[in-house]
Amino acid sequence: MAPNILIVMVDQLNGTLFPDGPVDWLHAPNLRALADRSTRFANSYTASPLCAPGRASFMSGLLPSRTQVYDNAAEFASDIPTYAHHLRRAGYYTCLSGKMHFVGPDQMHGFEDRLTTDIYPADFGWTPDYRKPGERIDWWYHNMGSVTGAGVAEISNQMEYDDEVAHFAKMKLYDLSRAQDDRPWCMTVSFTHPHDPYVARKKYWDLYEDCPHLEPEVSAMAYEDHDPHSKRIFDANDWRSFDVTPEHIRRARRAYFANISYLDDKVGELMQVLEDTRQEAILVFVSDHGDMLGERGLWYKMSFFEGSSRVPLMIAMPGGEGSLKTDPVSTIDLCPTLCDLAGVDMGEVTPWVQGETLVPVINGAERTSPVAMEYAAEASYAPLVSLRYGKWKYNRCALDPEQLYDLENDPGELTNLAEDPAHQGTLQTLRAKSEARWDLERFDAEVRQSQARRLVVYEALRQGGYYPWDYQPLQQASERYMRNHMDLNVLEENQRFPRGE
Repeated sequence: MAPNILIVMVDQLNGTLFPDGPVDWLHAPNLRALADRSTRFANSYTASPLCAPGRASFMSGLLPSRTQVYDNAAEFASDIPTYAHHLRRAGYYTCLSGKMHFVGPDQMHGFEDRLTTDIYPADFGWTPDYRKPGERIDWWYHNMGSVTGAGVAEISNQMEYDDEVAHFAKMKLYDLSRAQDDRPWCMTVSFTHPHDPYVARKKYWDLYEDCPHLEPEVSAMAYEDHDPHSKRIFDANDWRSFDVTPEHIRRARRAYFANISYLDDKVGELMQVLEDTRQEAILVFVSDHGDMLGERGLWYKMSFFEGSSRVPLMIAMPGGEGSLKTDPVSTIDLCPTLCDLAGVDMGEVTPWVQGETLVPVINGAERTSPVAMEYAAEASYAPLVSLRYGKWKYNRCALDPEQLYDLENDPGELTNLAEDPAHQGTLQTLRAKSEARWDLERFDAEVRQSQARRLVVYEALRQGGYYPWDYQPLQQASERYMRNHMDLNVLEENQRFPRGE
């Protein structure tokens, strides 16, 4: 029988904190236990360091230039197959509890059931505009208030959401154990933590009172010492309006680490339900992108630097043993990997899918092809592209000087080797690979056209009556608990697990 699959996705989790599972000083016993029996990918990268583009790519195996999900307000087209489509077509039950940041009227994208609404809007209201470089849209752009306001809270918008996501996911796992549907299942549970705001419950905050890692490894730099794109990120984050102190930085990082422990409890609850209900499943743990966490003075994402672009990725097979893989891989590899693990044929779309199955890597093969990333959202005025190839990272943008980093010898990406005479051969090789993959002029034109169309549509739909695209979870109350069209004896027997013990 095809294997069950449980995917746990988190939001904005920095992959440098998972060099081989969670670092030792994180209070994350459940994630560590999962890591011990997982194939761990130490150098896994997002397709794009922003929520909606990264998630659409994760689901489809395509980069944003193919999905056209360039930013957090770009529509994910209904005719793009996702892993949920592929698995459902092959006979799987597919379900989502939590966030996936779908924009547009299709709020399912192959999922048969969706247990919660999303935490972010589904319309075009967050569309950037390349025609207005430097414009800050205050009501939805990040600012530094999340850092200066970091601290303790017992409830927040994000906590309320993730508590609900975990609750409905656990209830669905209990339902699945009662075998009223004999299909294999693929369930995606997608949390919004540890995404800012940097606010945590006291029980988790207290775990990091004496944490020695509350200071960034690379201290903040003067604005003028940053590369052009980092300057754009600073400006988009309205840094001049905030006085960020060392204590603010410590509190923000402390809350972020605390929220990893909060997530660890959620993961533990899901794993406990699987154990209690005797269900086996392939477990996948992944993030959509990372968080700079004050390194260099940068926060949040939107950058190709490691803190923002590198993500944790762990895949645990039932009864499998743990191993560490260091070859660079991408979140776009997960769609073909899931289909490969489930024995599902993607033949009709394989020629267009850009991700590669990781099953050979899990089984010991070497991954040699470059990993690609793209960014074309807020804080950019033209698309940026990146290749991770072996130990090298090469970044290109029509507006900026090239960047070349040796991640083996310079993990902090402090020395740009693009103008170093000793590395011109490497630079030319990677430039050629990048130019063969991307036509930046065409990419820029497509992004601008998409933005202009969406801004017109959004303004039009906000006039007169408004019908929202936000997903509305429905409960069929007449099919829950005990109703008079049900046989009480059959109901009590079927709704119990285990039965007859």
